[in-house]
Amino acid sequence: METPRHTDSVLVGASPEALYDLVSDVTRTGEWSPICRECWWRDEKRGVGAWFHGRNEADGASWQTESKVITAERGREFAWLVGGRFVRWGYTLEPEAQGTRLTESWEFRPTGIEMFHDKYGDAAPERIELRTRQARAGIPAALTAIKRIAEAEARTSS
Repeated sequence: METPRHTDSVLVGASPEALYDLVSDVTRTGEWSPICRECWWRDEKRGVGAWFHGRNEADGASWQTESKVITAERGREFAWLVGGRFVRWGYTLEPEAQGTRLTESWEFRPTGIEMFHDKYGDAAPERIELRTRQARAGIPAALTAIKRIAEAEARTSS
C-alpha cells in the first residue's frame, strides 16, 4: 500500500517567526483545525522531545491522541509524530517578499498503517481512507484559518 500523504501551502502576511510562534503553540490548534478541538502539553517541556495531547472530533467520532514534537526550529519548521511514530504532521515556513509561505504536511507512516490494521482488522483500509480524506480536506481549511488569524494578529501588533 502506498503511504498516504498530503501537503498544501498558503502565503501569509506575517513573519516566519510570528507564524512559527502561532503554529507551535499547540494550545491554539483548536482555533484553526477542523478536527482537533483542543491540545494541551503533557508537562512543562517544550521543543524537540516534548509531548502533547489532542482531542479530536470528526464524522460522529471523538478520540484523543498523544504526540511527540520531532522538529522545533523557530521561523523554519515545527513537526510532530502522533503516538510518537504513527502519523507525521508538520509546518514549514519559507520567507517570501510578501510574508511567509506556510506549508502543512501530513503523512500516514507505515507504522500507523500497521497499527490501524491491528486495531481495526478488515475495516482498516476504510478507516485509513477516511483519515486520508479528512487530512486532504482539513489541511486547506486549517491553512486558511491560520492565515486569517496570523494576519489579524500582525495588523494588531503593528
